[in-house]
Amino acid sequence: MKKILITGAGGFLGFEIAKLLTENKNLKVINISRSHHVKLDEIGVETIKCDISNKEQVSQIDLTDVEGIFHVAAIAGVWGKASDFYNVNFLGTKNLVDRAIESNMKHFIYTSTPSVVFGKDDIIAGDESLDYPEKYYTDYARTKSMAEKYVRSKSSESFRTISIRPHLIWGPGDPHLIPRLKQKAMNNKLKQVGDGENLVDIIYVENASLAHVQAFEALIKRNIGGRCYFIGQENAIKLWGFINQVLEKSNLNPVQSQVSEKLAFNLGYVFEKIFSFFGIQKPEPPMTRFVAMQLAKSHYFSHEAAKNDFDYKIKYTIEEGLERTFG
Repeated sequence: MKKILITGAGGFLGFEIAKLLTENKNLKVINISRSHHVKLDEIGVETIKCDISNKEQVSQIDLTDVEGIFHVAAIAGVWGKASDFYNVNFLGTKNLVDRAIESNMKHFIYTSTPSVVFGKDDIIAGDESLDYPEKYYTDYARTKSMAEKYVRSKSSESFRTISIRPHLIWGPGDPHLIPRLKQKAMNNKLKQVGDGENLVDIIYVENASLAHVQAFEALIKRNIGGRCYFIGQENAIKLWGFINQVLEKSNLNPVQSQVSEKLAFNLGYVFEKIFSFFGIQKPEPPMTRFVAMQLAKSHYFSHEAAKNDFDYKIKYTIEEGLERTFG
């Protein structure tokens, strides 16, 4: 029986990927993480305890009969210690890639992010030819970019890698996007940034997990290694329209007030300086420059490459996803 390893299968996206892979009875799915997750036992996924930022621990992972690794685990967020982002997002990825090559393992699926190409400008129907920006406004984006570059650089005929860039993942069990929106709304701290006309990509979590598995299956059949792929829903949507849909489904009032992108950006700069000066890691600043731009600018992408290379298509529409999340 072939084995599949997943880092972060106890997390939001990782769990959905693991659950989907367990439908193939010819695969044994194994999670790699620092802690044990009972919910993985319930779907037949065992866990190897390992800190991926520790090279010695990663070197002990047995990759015998492993068909591929889905590397999903990461430290996400807009604020925190730079070293934490670097150690997990970059060094952790490097350690896994190096161990895979050393063990002659063949397939590596890396969960990246569109943030690796986001600088300070709108992105309108961007494709995979977009270059990495000269400056990043978060350590998350910077270290994910470093990791993606490393993954892509190591791809070869014998070691095939793909980087998947899902954008704004949401759905049942979402620990990030929806809870943050609801909490800010309940505390009357959610304000529309910009004119509310900006278009973005979002993706329902089960669509994102399906895309990862589709990419893996395509990678086995032919060498499309070294490439990266944007994935999202069927069309870009108005971000603030979607936010208000989420609030309505949560029995909360729609966003009532608005600030300009310039004001939010400048406030973010001031908060970043203050929090940095005093060494405050938690809580994160009420606003950062990155968040201001993400909330006000358009950032959506073409999904044609994914459609062409691994027949990417969504399983659930936004409306179906909302029903499954809130219904």
